[in-house]
Amino acid sequence: MEIWQGKLQPPARALREGLESAEGLLCLLTDRIDRELIDGAPQLRAISTYAVGYDNIDLEAAAAREIPVGHTPDVLTDATADFTFALLLAAARRLVEGVDLVRGGEWLTWEPDLLLGADLQGATLGIVGLGRIGKAVARRAEGFGMKLLHTSRSSGAPLDELLAESDFVSLHCPLTEATRHLIDAEALERMKDSAILINSARGELVDVQALERALRKGVIRAAALDVTEPEPLAADHPLYGAPNLIVAPHIASASRRAREQMAELAVDNLLAGLAGEPLPNQVPAGT
Repeated sequence: MEIWQGKLQPPARALREGLESAEGLLCLLTDRIDRELIDGAPQLRAISTYAVGYDNIDLEAAAAREIPVGHTPDVLTDATADFTFALLLAAARRLVEGVDLVRGGEWLTWEPDLLLGADLQGATLGIVGLGRIGKAVARRAEGFGMKLLHTSRSSGAPLDELLAESDFVSLHCPLTEATRHLIDAEALERMKDSAILINSARGELVDVQALERALRKGVIRAAALDVTEPEPLAADHPLYGAPNLIVAPHIASASRRAREQMAELAVDNLLAGLAGEPLPNQVPAGT
């Protein structure tokens, strides 16, 4: 067994060399498992990703070799939904601005109009992608008395309608060619100027250049992101200079229980694949 010990993901060359004689691969969402890599691993029999998403893996190339691919759904659903709501609340009630104000020594006294935020009660939350995590976010929103809209591949309102009517828009759809830059300049223009965008799914769902411009021009009120494109953004990226923005370091699933269960499931998937058994959570064929 070979374990990559680096702080960052292995470079392509190291990953390729490590797979030359490997029968199984347990990878992270930051590892690009493309056709060239799979074709260069003649003994590879199973792939398991420590993530619910699998857009970093060439599923067609794996299927051509009859290599099963496993992922870790369900176990991170609640942790991700909790953090999504943490982002939503922080943006709505301007929590980060408040903390910065206190730390900067600018809190002078109680003021009637200091950092006025948005109410959740009666507000409309638009959920883009009503899968496991989207449904978990919806349950939390109901507890806050929010109205719900959703759009997905098979049900719900048209995306244009959802964007126009929602006070908060939360992204939970998978990353595909159809959803890449789903939230672009045109989509942002359809949103209310009081709307808040939340993304805890995949960074590539949002055009960050368009988002930066929208925040600077007041096209929307605020955005709270756990993911970006690229990831991480460079320290001097222009988006960081935009107002009313929260960026977290991709930690939506980072609860102790969720990460432990993800690890266990990822290992179970890999061991099952190596034993020639059905994976506990196998990515469906043709996904």
